[in-house]
Amino acid sequence: MAKDKSQTSPLGCSTPEHVFHRRLFLEGLAGAGAASVMSWSGLFSLAAFAEQAKREQKHCILLWLCGAPSQFETWDPKPGRPTSGPFKSIPTKVPGVHVSELMPKCASILDKLAIVRSMKTKQSEHFQGIDLLTRGAEPRPPFIRPALGSVLAQQLGQLDSPIPNFILLDPCPEGNEFKKFKAGNWAGWLGAQYGPVRVGGDYKIPDVERSAAISATDYDERESLRRFLTKKFENERQSAAASSQNAVFERVKGLMSCAHLFDLDGLPAKDKEKYGPGTFGLHTLLARQLVENGAPFVMVANGMPWDCHVFHHEIYQMLVPDLDKIIYHLVTDLEERGLLDKTLVVMMGEFGRTPWINTSRGRDHYPNAWSLAMAGHGIKRGVIVGATDEDGIEVTERPFNEKNLFATIFTALGIDPYAEYDLPGLPTFHRVEEKTEPIREILT
Repeated sequence: MAKDKSQTSPLGCSTPEHVFHRRLFLEGLAGAGAASVMSWSGLFSLAAFAEQAKREQKHCILLWLCGAPSQFETWDPKPGRPTSGPFKSIPTKVPGVHVSELMPKCASILDKLAIVRSMKTKQSEHFQGIDLLTRGAEPRPPFIRPALGSVLAQQLGQLDSPIPNFILLDPCPEGNEFKKFKAGNWAGWLGAQYGPVRVGGDYKIPDVERSAAISATDYDERESLRRFLTKKFENERQSAAASSQNAVFERVKGLMSCAHLFDLDGLPAKDKEKYGPGTFGLHTLLARQLVENGAPFVMVANGMPWDCHVFHHEIYQMLVPDLDKIIYHLVTDLEERGLLDKTLVVMMGEFGRTPWINTSRGRDHYPNAWSLAMAGHGIKRGVIVGATDEDGIEVTERPFNEKNLFATIFTALGIDPYAEYDLPGLPTFHRVEEKTEPIREILT
């Protein structure tokens, strides 16, 4: 947990319509004990509280472009320069701003996006870059900092929701550097209950039905006995492992009740045609569906297709238009559903690509100057921040690193970026270290 001292709450109003202060409520639960938790839990079944929580809930979708996309063929083209490649740039809805000609749909909605063209980080290898850009700080062994999804699961999650608070949609269950990261500890010191529920290439969750050999009564009684015994063990031994195990069982029970939300067969064919037929597009559609039904954080990963060390331009002629279509439909759909103002969308990889082309006609890893895009909750529209030189080799205006990025994400979502984690007996850690400033130009 992190100590968050920045919020206060009016205590005099008892009407259901008043804003219910979530942080104060959670602090009350923490000091009340298990019995009080049981007595409070019925509160969320009341319509007034449930509706209030739904109105106030914030969401985040991270489109993780694993392998690191090129800034030159997306957000920061350099037409006519030796580093540009064969593709031109096109004007956008933001006067004077151009993007790659491979992104005409995003050009038409750039007035809804914010582009940062001046990211400058240090890690140039995939595993280290992924770790840095999903945790927001360099490692401090042996301590494991929680990933962004775990922090947002803790901060944005709803106590009574059966939908997992951190969902990872990933079509690549084996291979590549992302697998090494997936095998690690996502939640760090926050605990396993804030780790991701990972769904693979299939667009549904298998094996969630209760066995026909077990009656509903037997199932409920077995679950009650298990919960009683493990809770007793957890309380008597003060066992973090038992607490995590209990959280996993509760997560599985929740998944059984919301498995239909992961099944794309129930969505209109026209929606699947818009986003598909690729896995990344359909998983993005699934992310929209999950957020629409209350998921706080969904991370959509896409294997490693952006890591084009060979035949870069030929491959990007296929990759970038597909990404262009997916971003366009996600942002447009969220806005049409009244969700864009409640959902922060982040689109990035672990670094950028080199300004030069290698001997295999590819672009290599390049963390020195790269781009990302954001949209939605807490983000200004039609803003472009930072700049690189005429060949895209160096950042010339407003360099930002991973800490600036995480401070921006937390601030946009109304989370104190500088709160201190409550880790008795351990060194001091904050959500964002060194009081690093957010990218204020893109914040509302």
